[in-house]
Amino acid sequence: MPSVYARRSAIAAGLAVLVGTLVLNGPAAQAAPPAPVDGATARAYLGQLTVASEGPMTGYSRAKFPHWITQHGECNTREVVLQRDGKDVEQDDRCAAVAGTWVSPYDGATWDDASDIDIDHLVPLAEAWRSGASQWTNAQRQAFANDLTHPQLVAVTNSVNRAKGDKDPAKWMPPLKSYACTYARMWVDVKHTYKLSVDPAEKNALTGILNGC
Repeated sequence: MPSVYARRSAIAAGLAVLVGTLVLNGPAAQAAPPAPVDGATARAYLGQLTVASEGPMTGYSRAKFPHWITQHGECNTREVVLQRDGKDVEQDDRCAAVAGTWVSPYDGATWDDASDIDIDHLVPLAEAWRSGASQWTNAQRQAFANDLTHPQLVAVTNSVNRAKGDKDPAKWMPPLKSYACTYARMWVDVKHTYKLSVDPAEKNALTGILNGC
């Protein structure tokens, strides 16, 4: 029968292997962006948002929202989200995703090639600009465009993301109807966090969705 010392040594060795594996492969994917506030809180937040007509696009440029910045090592924001939102994601020594599986929450499609995936800014950059971000500093816009803490970045089917463009929920909602409540909660959560305004049609659309959540 192994001694207590031997058993402890075996356990320690096993933990060392496990830790080494985690360091090599990175954190386990949570396969989702950060959870938004619940329906009741989203309804309360929506009531607190400033209602105003959208501002002009004068002066807008995506370059004013520096995005896909380096997060750690060779990994930029896009690669971090691909790792987070995917399953069995493998990355090369430059942090590019070379294998994995992604299920797009907007349409339910499954992909195994990262080139089929876009990282959507849930509240689009142009929408943010029209809603108050035109008054921010570039540093504030960079933080918004690379926000991994709030439900602002989502790995989705590229063609669906491009169909969305910079539309708000009055003009576009995810094709997967079962995701409507989550999407609306995420949208309000982000706008409330960044104190962005909503226009009347946008608020009406969100109110209708959230009343069913």
